[in-house]
Amino acid sequence: MKTILAAYSGVLKGTGSSILSALQDVPSAFWPCRSKMEKHLQVISVLQWVLSFLALGVACTALLIYMFCTDCWLIAAIYTAWLIVDWNTPKEGGRRSSWVRNWTVWTYFRDYFPIRLIKTHNLLPSRNYIFGYHPHGICCFGAFCNFGTEATGFTKKFPGIKPSLATLAGNFRLPVLRDYLMSGGICPVNRHSIDYLLSCNGTGNAVVIVVGGAAESLHCAPGKNAVTLKNRKGFVKLALQKGADLVPVYSFGENDAYKQVIFEEGTWSRALQKRLQKVLGFAPCLFHGRGLFFGNSWGIVPYCKPITTIVGEPITVPKIEAPSADVVDLYHAMYIKSLQCLFDKYKTRFGLKESDILYIQ
Repeated sequence: MKTILAAYSGVLKGTGSSILSALQDVPSAFWPCRSKMEKHLQVISVLQWVLSFLALGVACTALLIYMFCTDCWLIAAIYTAWLIVDWNTPKEGGRRSSWVRNWTVWTYFRDYFPIRLIKTHNLLPSRNYIFGYHPHGICCFGAFCNFGTEATGFTKKFPGIKPSLATLAGNFRLPVLRDYLMSGGICPVNRHSIDYLLSCNGTGNAVVIVVGGAAESLHCAPGKNAVTLKNRKGFVKLALQKGADLVPVYSFGENDAYKQVIFEEGTWSRALQKRLQKVLGFAPCLFHGRGLFFGNSWGIVPYCKPITTIVGEPITVPKIEAPSADVVDLYHAMYIKSLQCLFDKYKTRFGLKESDILYIQ
């Protein structure tokens, strides 16, 4: 109490230094622990992204419909009219915001796991690129943090290269969520959008495609090193048509963020998942992480597992407007070999054994 009174008297006397010196004498237990406060901020930053990813679009759609039934119908009508006018923006480069990409919240998001981005080769701003990201995991935390924000310093590590993370086109039909995604430079994973970025947006563009997609998320589990790639050749054909170099990208630890209940092939539960995947465009996984307040409880907050993303060596690709199946197969095989070499080179540095192998499904 004497310390607080002394600080108060210092303010009355107009001496700012008195209050600072007095507050320094207050026991440290009086203030929240800095490390605990940072940990809470990290959890909140990750939780807001998970909730945005899972529920923001649906919640905003429901709110917009509700507003039409209230006195706020005019606001809802104006937003809907603007939405119609702006409908094709996601397909035409989007609306990237450097301010949003540099939000402080993303540094807390990065440090929660933590997430790291490792560069292995230089990329030329005079070329365009297609990054193949592996594995999908449940929520693609590594892909979002590295390519949808500047938390890991992508543009500083790869000067002159502008990343565009491709995700489900359905997300861009939902109000507010579409604008949130576009502000991070995220685009729909469809032909029109990728064509625009690689053909009408100059050079120095890097479209990041999570090649395994929803099908791969059904197989992800902690400690499992498997990617769905064997029959995924569309991104290779597209690279040939646009003359965009292929870059393999692997994230160690992406599958460790959540634990998933994996149903056996042939069961009705697996059949239902695949059916819903075809209808909805994404795989409805049954997964869990840790609780919000207690690490040993179940919840939707991901586990604090390190995620390290390695950007591999680019594969130079010629521009062929109508590549034959043999040419596509050739570059697809080159890509698989490059991805396997990338995995084998770095696996022991990030907790895996020398005997661990990457399974190509």
